[in-house]
Amino acid sequence: MSTAELLKGAAELFPDEVVTQAHVRHLDLPAGAGRFALITLDNGLDHTKPTTFGPQSLANLDAAIAQVEAVASEGSIVGVGVTGKPFIFAVGADLKGVELLKRHEDALAIGRGGHDVFKRLAALAVPTFAYYNGAAMGGGVEIGLHCRYRTVSAALPAFSLPEVFLGLVPGWGGCTLLPNLIGAERAVSVVIENSLNQNKQLKGAQVHELGIADAIFEGADFLEQSLLWTASVLKGELEIVRPSVDRGEAWDQAVARGRAFADSKVHGAAPAAYRALDIIAAAKDGDLQAGFDAEDRALADLIMGGELRAGIYAFDLVQRRAKRPAGAPDKSLARPVTKVGVVGAGLMASQLALLFLRRLEVPVVLTDIDQERIDKGVGYVHGEIDKLLLKSRINQDKANRLKALVSGVLDKAEGFADADFVIEAVFEEMGVKQQVFAEVEAVAPAHAILATNTSSLSVSEMASKLRHPERVVGFHFFNPVAILPLLEIVRGERTDDAALATAFGVAKKLRKSAVLVKDAPAFVVNRILTRFMGEIQNVIDEGTPVAVAERAVEPLGLPMSPLVLLELVGPAIGLHVSETLHRAFPDRFTVSENLAAVVKAGKRGFYVYDSGAPELDPEVAALLKQGDTVLTEEQTRERVLDAVAQEIGLMLAEGVVAEARDIDLCLLTGAGWPFHLGGITPYLDREGVSERVNGKRFLAPGVASVPA
Repeated sequence: MSTAELLKGAAELFPDEVVTQAHVRHLDLPAGAGRFALITLDNGLDHTKPTTFGPQSLANLDAAIAQVEAVASEGSIVGVGVTGKPFIFAVGADLKGVELLKRHEDALAIGRGGHDVFKRLAALAVPTFAYYNGAAMGGGVEIGLHCRYRTVSAALPAFSLPEVFLGLVPGWGGCTLLPNLIGAERAVSVVIENSLNQNKQLKGAQVHELGIADAIFEGADFLEQSLLWTASVLKGELEIVRPSVDRGEAWDQAVARGRAFADSKVHGAAPAAYRALDIIAAAKDGDLQAGFDAEDRALADLIMGGELRAGIYAFDLVQRRAKRPAGAPDKSLARPVTKVGVVGAGLMASQLALLFLRRLEVPVVLTDIDQERIDKGVGYVHGEIDKLLLKSRINQDKANRLKALVSGVLDKAEGFADADFVIEAVFEEMGVKQQVFAEVEAVAPAHAILATNTSSLSVSEMASKLRHPERVVGFHFFNPVAILPLLEIVRGERTDDAALATAFGVAKKLRKSAVLVKDAPAFVVNRILTRFMGEIQNVIDEGTPVAVAERAVEPLGLPMSPLVLLELVGPAIGLHVSETLHRAFPDRFTVSENLAAVVKAGKRGFYVYDSGAPELDPEVAALLKQGDTVLTEEQTRERVLDAVAQEIGLMLAEGVVAEARDIDLCLLTGAGWPFHLGGITPYLDREGVSERVNGKRFLAPGVASVPA
């Protein structure tokens, strides 16, 4: 079957969401270097919309290559270049269609179709050039790898092979060509480590330093400079010399390092990283076609697996649903925020002050019970601004301006009299928070929004003693505030639409993923995590060894084990949240006596790290009182997953969020749960837990799963 027939058949199965055109224009290179063909990838949309490769887009590119192929064979041109529309090169495969595939052979055709088109570019009779002028990901990176030479813009903001992050492998040459270009060690960093580090992106300078690009030019005249450089290369004035690739023991060590890294991140739970590493390992002998065939097989197998479907689902949640929160009121109701007040000057309050300051660039004032604490909080913000300056993230003028905008006062009346938005971050105790809000309401303007960063307490009860409870809203951040994107926006019983709209407006300016949450105990993330960790603690209390309980949930590939997470959160906070939920739901949430003993003893966690690895603290081990019921890893995992599925089912029945998608979005963005799980509900569906516990799936068949 020809490439054209292959792509036509694929296009009938799933049309491109957005069709990319490949425009060919002929131009004369500078300095009399000769006639040159330039292919520009453009989807016809505004410059912010990414250019992707679906079947029809690949067919268009194939036709463009055929066009230049004819003139190249005649000797009418001296070279061919590929570039993108302004600011965007190309971001890879159109995955919206891939998830519709039902047959392995159709999935196999996708890999072969992309390879056939890109290999045709590589086989042209003249030298080929890729000009990475903007964002390049996945297939966008790979088409450039099929060219003989590459340049990159210094202004390029994002460059990656993110497939492993989503549950795929770089399947159009990435696993095979990249290690043969820059060596296995660097290729493993790009393909495996960057992907599994929350899809870390490279900048233009890093692309050049890694040796992926042969030259780097400033963004303002990038294409012009690239064409001048191309002329020099073609005229023989500039010789491109690349370092030799070490195909000895260093290659094997790099692959082994990649496997160890994958184990630390997904614990063997998701196959994509390991399939990619197998292909990189085999690429050592330089047999490119064998590598391409292996990529095709891996793509097809993974496309037909649940992890990719869950990864695409998760990506869609983060990229689309997070930008259009379900249930958010009309944004026209939002009030302007020109000054922010922060009650408290501890670490969390100081982090919040810094975030509001950087994103809103309005005056931010902190208050606390004494001047020493206030000075420490303001000092923290100033220190973080200085760090940004040292890293060249901001210039001196902006640093001075931001520092001038943050202040601290003891008197709330002085600080908040003209504030539009006041958020409290004080001790997690209802009486304390009610007192704080009463004091703020007495001095803040009538229009000011009063927000609470509570992690588990009732927003409605907190507002119940105020004259105007309608302006109180939950605004729950996750730690570290600067990194985790989630913001749970909680509507109290009397919160009005204006307060809610203002909260969502502020969240957008803060660049957070806001999810509307009902005022229910511990809201979403903390409620699920507390049930999850509570069951782990229960089986430990009943007699299961700590190591067995921890290993039981490794197949989920979570970012950290339950007890390491507890250490990060803080045992005292974990105990407090479990006590809050036990009061609300005593039949499902327990308070671990062992955890209480750990907190009472002042221990910061269950582990010590004297050997460099986590080991059960002997002092904690001496505190533990366990029964004689010992579960296996499988029994523990089943019990924990059943508990989580039950809790999610109850939360959806209570209307805590609009639907299961919001549960998953919260876990992805607030707890760092992996994309290959899709959050949690696709995994529970795939493993049959949802139906076993609740009698039905959380998601419809075909959503985050292979269509029936």
